[in-house]
Amino acid sequence: MLPLRQWFVIAALFIMGTVPALAQSPVVKTAKATFAGGCFWCMEAPYDKIPGVISTISGYMGGTVKNPTYEQVSSGRTGHTEVVQVEYDPSKVTYEKLLQVFWVNIDPTVKNAQFCDHGSQYRSGIFYHDDEQRKRAQASKAALDKSKPFKAEIVTEITKAGEFYAAEDYHQNYYQVNPVRYKIYRNGCGRDARLKELWGRIPE
Repeated sequence: MLPLRQWFVIAALFIMGTVPALAQSPVVKTAKATFAGGCFWCMEAPYDKIPGVISTISGYMGGTVKNPTYEQVSSGRTGHTEVVQVEYDPSKVTYEKLLQVFWVNIDPTVKNAQFCDHGSQYRSGIFYHDDEQRKRAQASKAALDKSKPFKAEIVTEITKAGEFYAAEDYHQNYYQVNPVRYKIYRNGCGRDARLKELWGRIPE
């Protein structure tokens, strides 16, 4: 029969070996997708509603200035455009679904503008993070060219993702933090009216 102290040692080893394993949770493999659809305030909301989307961050991409501020980007001189970066779980939502949401929330027929906002900093675009995203984005655009409910040409850019810079804190989750101001801006900008004109409905 083992001495009592050895039983304590065996019990301690058992606890040390099993408890950490029980405490560990499965690692979720996530992916990123980046879209430019004019004002980034208006692009967070559609993606936050989708099951499988983990987070959305408003920011800037596509320019040459390091760590740009909102004032710099909004001047139109840095080359950046306002974007929303989406972190998602590919096992729960596909990149194709994210692309579908993107198209019906933008006006793909205008260059260097979206709704009431004008300038290259508001251009629409898909920034792909790998070759698979590039292929799917191009296929999505080609399919839309055939099925689009409007006659105008699609001018939305598809380009490789560059450095992403998160926007200032006061821009994050703006539609939730400032719902009244957000609705006034969105309505005043004519976003929903134009989306209904293009797509026949206002996206949910």
